[in-house]
Amino acid sequence: MNNNYITVGALTRYIKYKIDNDVNLREVCIKGEISNFKHHTRGHFYFTIKDEESRINAIMFSSSTKNINFNPVDGMKVLVKGRISVFEQTGNYQIYVTEMMEDGIGNLYALYEELKNKLKNEGLFDESKKKQIPKIPNKIGVITAPTGAAIKDIISTINRRYPLCEVILFPSLVQGKEAAGDIVKNIKLADTYNLDTLIVGRGGGSIEDLWAFNEEIVARAIYDASTPIISAVGHEIDFTIADFVADVRAATPTGAAELAVPNKDDLTKLIEQLSIRVSKNINDKIQYNKSYLNRVLDSYILKSPMSIYEIKEEKLSNYIEKGKNIILNLINSNEIKLNSLKESYIFNTPNRIFENKNNRYNNLIDKLSVLNPLNTLKRGYTITKINDNVITNINKIKINDEINVTFENGNVDAKVINVKEN
Repeated sequence: MNNNYITVGALTRYIKYKIDNDVNLREVCIKGEISNFKHHTRGHFYFTIKDEESRINAIMFSSSTKNINFNPVDGMKVLVKGRISVFEQTGNYQIYVTEMMEDGIGNLYALYEELKNKLKNEGLFDESKKKQIPKIPNKIGVITAPTGAAIKDIISTINRRYPLCEVILFPSLVQGKEAAGDIVKNIKLADTYNLDTLIVGRGGGSIEDLWAFNEEIVARAIYDASTPIISAVGHEIDFTIADFVADVRAATPTGAAELAVPNKDDLTKLIEQLSIRVSKNINDKIQYNKSYLNRVLDSYILKSPMSIYEIKEEKLSNYIEKGKNIILNLINSNEIKLNSLKESYIFNTPNRIFENKNNRYNNLIDKLSVLNPLNTLKRGYTITKINDNVITNINKIKINDEINVTFENGNVDAKVINVKEN
């Protein structure tokens, strides 16, 4: 049996020694896409350089970063120069970058920006379409990997803050080619559970690790869901398309749980405050009603109820007296009119009035008789007419005119045979 065992540290140091002394690795020039970029407060750059086949960790110390004239970001394609070595603490090999130049934007980042702009123009990010997250939920769904820190953080946070809430896990793939379809399937399934809120997310990672949450089908499934959705993808600096479409975005899974449920301590304080306010309002109401009741009991009406009757009786007596006076005044007025009529000339000498009227009538008859043309006919005069028109002038008659002559006792039709003027 071979007992020449060595430690992990010894093996790592040996590998580091071999790599450090390989002249081909002392200065290498590679190109790739930046991912998972971090700018340390001390000025160092920590990032990953990747392509379609592989990736390598990279570090660029502040002594070299001061020569950079652009801002490195995730998805940017770069050309870097540096040496390959091993970081003994983790055993990972990495490139220590001394020079870096910009080489365009990475394909994933370009796809991300393209889809982001497309969905934004369609209105999927509009704040007016965001649903409100219920303040006091009864049931919350979680779509994430069934193992890992994300689901543990969410459940522990909900149990700590608001243990009355039920949590339903919808286990899902959150990374890889099949992840997007699995997330969509679980969103549709969770939407049938009558949930108050649905949390969709995972822990942080590189842009490719989070890419399932940048897929269009996931974004549209979140937008179409009737359940309010909180996205919890990645850490503070990681934004995905799902974050923009969701009703609320949380920086971390723990943050999502805090947004989804209230704090029981805060609720307890609120209930205590409300209890104090309700008690105060009830006591104030009781005191007010007591005061009002005392005012009623001390009122003049209750202490002297007969005073109301006396006042009304006095008013009624006044009305009766006024009524009597009005009636007496009417009777006296009408009595005076009646007496005046009785003493009038008409009632005292009605025959004389009739005689005067009769004499006047006879005078008018005599006047009419004088003016009556029929009386003239009795004295031998006649009335001559043509077509019922009285002829008063001979010039209005011609020979052969047919005329009508009226006598006192009849009419004669005649024909003019001769006309002579005086």
